[in-house]
Amino acid sequence: MFCLWIALFIPVLPACTSKSAPTPRAGEQSLFQKVTGDDPDEDRRQWDQLFSTQDYVFGKEAASYLQSKVPKIPVGEALDIAMGEGRNAVYLAKKGFQVTGVDLSEVAVRKAKLLAREQSVQIRSVIADLNQYQIRPQAYDLIVNIQYLQRSLVPQIQAGLKSGGYLIFENPTVAELDRNPGRNLRRDFLLEKGELHGLFTDLEVIEYSEGPGENGEIVARLLARKR
Repeated sequence: MFCLWIALFIPVLPACTSKSAPTPRAGEQSLFQKVTGDDPDEDRRQWDQLFSTQDYVFGKEAASYLQSKVPKIPVGEALDIAMGEGRNAVYLAKKGFQVTGVDLSEVAVRKAKLLAREQSVQIRSVIADLNQYQIRPQAYDLIVNIQYLQRSLVPQIQAGLKSGGYLIFENPTVAELDRNPGRNLRRDFLLEKGELHGLFTDLEVIEYSEGPGENGEIVARLLARKR
């Protein structure tokens, strides 16, 4: 199972990765390595523990890649996969999207709701294990997947987009194994070189790149549209 937030090696903290998030302390960094996706109850406990802080571990600013692409996308229904503390979901809501955010951690979802209230917007939040969650077919104008890799979701993501709907996807690649040889990273939680470009065969790739992300990690980025 790949229901693991690729934050395992993140230079930022919980729910996946972030722009202005703090550098994890030693104990937090080791915690990431324990979140495997193989035991949902234990993973939920670990993520809840990590998010149980007054600070927003990944900050409140949306991912820079998301911010750079959203202005090109018509407003509509959006799904934020592995929402975490809500930085991306709240950003989309501020741009006029009707947003549903899904996450395993009840603590993270609670903080996402607080952030939405603070920013005077509304989001629909769902607490769920993404290995069990079913994405509604042909329901979304935009699906966002930032710093999270669950390959089994690919068919559902493609089916969940309306005709003409967009996907914004960003996740670290196996190049991280060379960049961080001292970190105990699982290769199956990283995208292989060129893999993301070929994963979504039902979508038209508008933009694809691999290179340094906002926190220095090597990421693959995709903007695609359903035909």
